[in-house]
Amino acid sequence: MATRPDDLRARLEDRADLLEATRLRYRALKGVLESFFWKDRIRNHFELLREVATAQPEVDVTLAALRRRVEAEAWPSDAAPVRLMHEVERLRDAVERAAERRLSSSSSDEDVEPVPATLGARLLRLETEVLDAAPFLGGRVWAQAVELLPRNLPELRAACAAGEVFERVFKRPVTEGAPAFSDDEARELARALPLGAAALVALWERLERYDSRGRVKDFLQRRMRRAPTRVARSGPELLLHAAFWHDVARVRVRAVLEAELAPVVPREAELPALLSWRAALSEDPALRLSGRSVFTEGRAGLVETAAALAALSRERPRGAWNEEVAWARLEQAAQRARAEEGPEAEALRDALRLFVMLRGQARTPARLFSPEHAKPAGGDVARNGDLVALVQAARHAALRQDG
Repeated sequence: MATRPDDLRARLEDRADLLEATRLRYRALKGVLESFFWKDRIRNHFELLREVATAQPEVDVTLAALRRRVEAEAWPSDAAPVRLMHEVERLRDAVERAAERRLSSSSSDEDVEPVPATLGARLLRLETEVLDAAPFLGGRVWAQAVELLPRNLPELRAACAAGEVFERVFKRPVTEGAPAFSDDEARELARALPLGAAALVALWERLERYDSRGRVKDFLQRRMRRAPTRVARSGPELLLHAAFWHDVARVRVRAVLEAELAPVVPREAELPALLSWRAALSEDPALRLSGRSVFTEGRAGLVETAAALAALSRERPRGAWNEEVAWARLEQAAQRARAEEGPEAEALRDALRLFVMLRGQARTPARLFSPEHAKPAGGDVARNGDLVALVQAARHAALRQDG
């Protein structure tokens, strides 16, 4: 019993839509590659070229699977899916021949690099060769930026995905006393910050590579700090939108972490790891900061010590057991950072000395207090001791205050 054409198309499921879209793209790209001023046409159709190159592996797999099914099930040659398959294959071969011919014509005699084996790789190589063949047509910088930044660049998509996270978190009004972001948002920011940073670096490098005079890069960098006022549509607008919100996120995240970790100042590369650790502390207060990648062991201990001391300074733990646990964590963190030296380590020691001094003076009657009496409660240990000794002195001062 013969199968109706409509039933055959239904059995293709969503692959029919893929082949229909591919047929339209192939037709358009074939016309671009076969035109007389093909380089000029490609400059105006980089997005089309990238769409074909990106989808090509899936198209090849779909065509191969469909051909096996047609042969195995003996589909009629006049069925719409079979005709569609043959037309897409014919157009693919035509686009492949045109791309190979253009690559050969645009290569110099000294260029012995072989032509890529796949159609997708050939199209991406063709894009690179056309961009390398500067100067650009026309003198308008914005038009050049649009040429260099097609909207479907993978790096641009990654930057925009990260920018959406930053905009959603930081565009809302700031409420006094409320946290800048939730733990779930901190985890999102920890993933988005390195993704956005790497994507933006790649985009600026792309501009620098293909615009030897640097006009486009300078033009966009002068405008990247302006708040977006309309929906981004072109590639340069998407880049400016992503770059603006990435800078906002970096500044806001750094401000939050600096306030929580003072006097230790977080470094740029540490921000994602600190955000993840900060979010995880709400579920596991005893979680230690990993020193495997970004942090050395001493640096991780220094950050833990600063965070634990800030928590004890802001609010006293409720209950004797919780207070004992908090002091034990602070001492463990100080033990981890014991060998750490430098301005931040010394600033943290000063913060502990101040803690000891203030807690020790809390028992001094106001009528007897004078600058001469402002001596650390821990004596020489508090003045000259290492982090662990200073933590023990601070703990002793706190216990004396309670006694």
